[in-house]
Amino acid sequence: MKQQIFKTKGTCASMISFRVDDEGCIHDILFTGGCDGNLKAIGLLAEGKPASEVADILTGNVCGFKKTSCADQLSQAIRQAGY
Repeated sequence: MKQQIFKTKGTCASMISFRVDDEGCIHDILFTGGCDGNLKAIGLLAEGKPASEVADILTGNVCGFKKTSCADQLSQAIRQAGY
């Protein structure tokens, strides 16, 4: 599995790490900072799902007045990793 690390922009979380297996499924999502319970929930809901599907679902999600969110940043991280 390939480890990915992404520095976020515009969110309370400062970093996201995750792994993608040979079938393109996402595992072990970990946010540094941010809303602990909500971000753990995102990781649990996305665990084992196709990375591209997770990115499609989370793209464009915003947080309050911000133009992005931790979920949106995860989708950008997945896309940057090539999924």
